[in-house]
Amino acid sequence: MGVTAKIEYQGKLRTSAVHLKSGNEILTDAPVDNRGEGKAFSPTDLMATSLGACILTIMGIKAMDSGIDMEGATAEVTKVMAANPRRIAEIHVVITMPEKEFTDKEKKLLEAAAHHCPVANSLHPDLKETIEVIFAS
Repeated sequence: MGVTAKIEYQGKLRTSAVHLKSGNEILTDAPVDNRGEGKAFSPTDLMATSLGACILTIMGIKAMDSGIDMEGATAEVTKVMAANPRRIAEIHVVITMPEKEFTDKEKKLLEAAAHHCPVANSLHPDLKETIEVIFAS
């Protein structure tokens, strides 16, 4: 098992994370309500965003395997924080599918996939997840 990322603390509550395989970089900042500048994703923003990206990816795999075109699907992610201890209490993900014709069977297949991503399976059971898939047609 190789190292996935290297993260450097840059001061002022900012980090730089480099994905070692690709060289892609992500900056994080602490949020304004936690003494940061909020100029980039916070670590908890990334966690919530990872859930949305994972859901779209797993749906995409199921769509690809089934010959379904879902290009253009989007996810809107809302993170709800709690205190004592400070943590993510809820993540709401709204998936909006592109304006294409999906059969009832395809809709059920994609909706089921949305609820079975590895990130969701890795989250603590006390974290409330609300996942909604919206089909335009």
